[in-house]
Amino acid sequence: MASSSLLWLCSSNPLISPATHLKAHPRFPIRHRFRCSLVEPLKFENGKPHFPLLTSDPAFPTFLSPNSHFQNDINKHDTRLRIFSGTANPALAQEIACYMGLELGKIKIKRFADGEIYVQLQESVRGCDVFLVQPTCPPANENLMELLIMIDACRRASAKNITAVIPYFGYARADRKTQGRESIAAKLVANLITEAGANRVLACDLHSGQSMGYFDIPVDHVYGQPVILDYLASKTICSDDLVVVSPDVGGVARARAFAKKLSDAPLAIVDKRRHGHNVAEVMNLIGDVKGKVAVMVDDMIDTAGTIAKGAALLHQEGAREVYACSTHAVFSPPAIERLSSGLFQEVIITNTIPVSEQNYFPQLTVLSVANLLGETIWRVHDDCSGGFEPYATLGID
Repeated sequence: MASSSLLWLCSSNPLISPATHLKAHPRFPIRHRFRCSLVEPLKFENGKPHFPLLTSDPAFPTFLSPNSHFQNDINKHDTRLRIFSGTANPALAQEIACYMGLELGKIKIKRFADGEIYVQLQESVRGCDVFLVQPTCPPANENLMELLIMIDACRRASAKNITAVIPYFGYARADRKTQGRESIAAKLVANLITEAGANRVLACDLHSGQSMGYFDIPVDHVYGQPVILDYLASKTICSDDLVVVSPDVGGVARARAFAKKLSDAPLAIVDKRRHGHNVAEVMNLIGDVKGKVAVMVDDMIDTAGTIAKGAALLHQEGAREVYACSTHAVFSPPAIERLSSGLFQEVIITNTIPVSEQNYFPQLTVLSVANLLGETIWRVHDDCSGGFEPYATLGID
């Protein structure tokens, strides 16, 4: 009734404005009054909106190119999205932010004289969807503790959702009991991340699929295979000469999936017997590699003992060239000496773990998974699925 009277009064007397009438009538509280003119333009807390920086480098999967039909369906200027980086791999976090057209959130991380970690967010995250990029790579304990404190800081700052983006999940190899009185450290770390306050986890190439079941929160598991496959496709290697090799029996499923996407190449398996941690002994080879280009596929390279002995066996069996492909480059000593000894034509890895400058060697090729993780973050943020082509190869959902 009051609103209709107001409209009649304004229409019958053009000299009386609605604002004047509102001031004269205290029945309209201040919170119900409107202001239609903008004094200044809207501000974006994540910086000026702009198109994401994409690259035409063949190291990135072609289905993540700027021509992707899905790109137009995403609001990439959403200021409710925040990305923060720990100290483990800031270069990868910066690449992810560039792909998404955002800026990294401001965060203060320092260590006291006794080694304790201090974390303070330098901007508000209240009600925001926060993504924390922090692989738990060596030093694993330092980076893991830093991630936990970052999660706790975001939870106490009233973030709406907290996603731990863990490109490399440390302690993933301790995922079962192979002997009596062993711990399952992967389950313990999963509990720590959950109890710290994370709402979900985004991981890349977990050592084993059952690790996802250790979390009581949703886990988005993506694979680095599309990045490596896209790079191999750019090389002039005849498909009839290719053979995909699994360095052990445990990696057969991974190698079989890789071979199917690589022109359905044949598969070979290296049978090894392990006598202790980081100690491997190669016994024999299952499959034919004579005169062929062998592509060894594994999820990580630690000391490179397994993959180096496997490459030596492949050369003995008549392989023409040997390529090593791995998502995670842990590179514990003496990995560099083994990988650069001339056994490999090329060692192809991704940047889920930063490679120090002194660990580079001529045969090393580092590919970026920033586009892959960036696209996944958008899909998680917008509650979209990756289960349709061409995103089905991401392994999301």
